[in-house]
Amino acid sequence: MVNSYANEIWPLAVYFVMVILLVITMLVLSWLLGQRRREAATNDPFESGIVSVGGSQIRISVEFYLVAIFFVIFDLETVFIFAWAIAFFELGWQGYLSMVVFIAILGLALVYEWRSGALDWGNKTRVGLKEAQKSAEVK
Repeated sequence: MVNSYANEIWPLAVYFVMVILLVITMLVLSWLLGQRRREAATNDPFESGIVSVGGSQIRISVEFYLVAIFFVIFDLETVFIFAWAIAFFELGWQGYLSMVVFIAILGLALVYEWRSGALDWGNKTRVGLKEAQKSAEVK
């Protein structure tokens, strides 16, 4: 029993050791072959070859975070649907019904986002507390 376990685990141990050796080799080679001198622009951050202008502490709109969250939600959906499609015949009707429920929940989430105005783009006007109270008193 113990011997069969050792026979099954040795490929994993060899793989682990090889990965560690590869990482150490890459770090040592980059240290040996890397650039030694520092220039004035070495530590300047840039993206796509364009030197940045201004500070990094800028205010980002809430819509950016909403789009990021929507992307994560609906991107992960495709991963589950793809895995389901590969195992379609093995899962049978139970798998089909569970995927219908999954897609229905995602559809409800999309309808909720649409109805709450999260998908609306453009300039939005925010109503202040006093204006909201005045409009509530008028009604």
